[in-house]
Amino acid sequence: MRASCLAMAMLALMASRTDAAIIDWQAELQRCRELRQTMAPLLQAGEGISAVGRSNRSVRRCIWIQRMAVRRKIPGAEVW
Repeated sequence: MRASCLAMAMLALMASRTDAAIIDWQAELQRCRELRQTMAPLLQAGEGISAVGRSNRSVRRCIWIQRMAVRRKIPGAEVW
């Protein structure tokens, strides 16, 4: 009985992880393109990322999204 409860809990946990791992690649890539377009002029002018008003976390997420999209050969992915 105890082993079956543990197995059911593990299956539920794996299912929730699978649902959470689904990424809308096109929406994420579009968000990253917009972030890059707003950041590019400021970075070229010598301003820091904080001048854009974005957190460092969103920049790191975009870099990760871009890398994963390139690895998975998602259409529209480009190397950052």
